[in-house]
Amino acid sequence: MVVTLDQRIRSDIEDRIRSGELKPGDRIPFEHELVADYGCARATVSKALTALSRAGLIERRRRAGSFVAHPHIQSPVLDVPDIGQVIAARGDAYRFALAGRRVRKRQAADPLDSAGEVIALEGVHHAAGEPFGHESRLIALAAVPDARDVDFSAIAPGSWLLDHVAWSDARHRIAAVPAEPHIAELLGIAPGTACLQLERWTWRMGAAITWVRQTFPGDRYDLVAEFTPQSR
Repeated sequence: MVVTLDQRIRSDIEDRIRSGELKPGDRIPFEHELVADYGCARATVSKALTALSRAGLIERRRRAGSFVAHPHIQSPVLDVPDIGQVIAARGDAYRFALAGRRVRKRQAADPLDSAGEVIALEGVHHAAGEPFGHESRLIALAAVPDARDVDFSAIAPGSWLLDHVAWSDARHRIAAVPAEPHIAELLGIAPGTACLQLERWTWRMGAAITWVRQTFPGDRYDLVAEFTPQSR
C-alpha cells in the first residue's frame, strides 16, 4: 500500500502522541514548521492535522496552533455489527439489494479521508421481505484493493469487509433525522419520517478503510449495549 505524505505526517504525530512523547496539552509543531520538516505544501500538512483532529487526537485553535487533546471518557455504545447476522439471529430472512456501485476518484467533499480511488455504494437491507435500512458507503481502494473485484450484489459490503479486512479504530455518530425523499422511496416510507441515522468510520493503523451512513426508520432499529463495570 502506498502511503501518501499527509498519511506519513499523521502517522508520525500519532505515534508521538500514543507513545507519550507528546502529552495532553502539548503543542504540535506549527504548520510552517511541519512544512519545513517534511518539505511539502501547507495543504498537505493541513490535511494531516485535520485527520488528527477528526480522530480526536489533537485540538486546533485558531491563531494559537494545534495541541494534543485531553482524553475523553467514553462508553462504547456500538460494536461494528453485521446487519445480516443480526437480522438472521432474530429469525428473519435477510437480503441486501444493491442500488448502485461505481469506482471513482475521491472527492474533496467525501467524508472518507483517503488517497486515490474509492468505491461508492448504495443499497437497501431487507428483513423478512421488507426494507429495513438504507446504506451509503465509501471504501478506500488504497486500503482495500481486493474490493475492486467484488460487485456486492451477492454479499452486503459490511459483511464482506468484516470477513476480509481487519480494522483497528472505529468512530460512530448517531443522529435522529427526517427521511430524505430518495431514501424514503427506497425504504417505502413517507418523506420526513423520523429515522435513526448511524455514521461509521473505520481505520487500520491510521489508514482509512470505509465510511458508511445507514438510515433506519425509527421503529425498526434499537440501540442495545451490554457491558460490565470496569475495574478501578
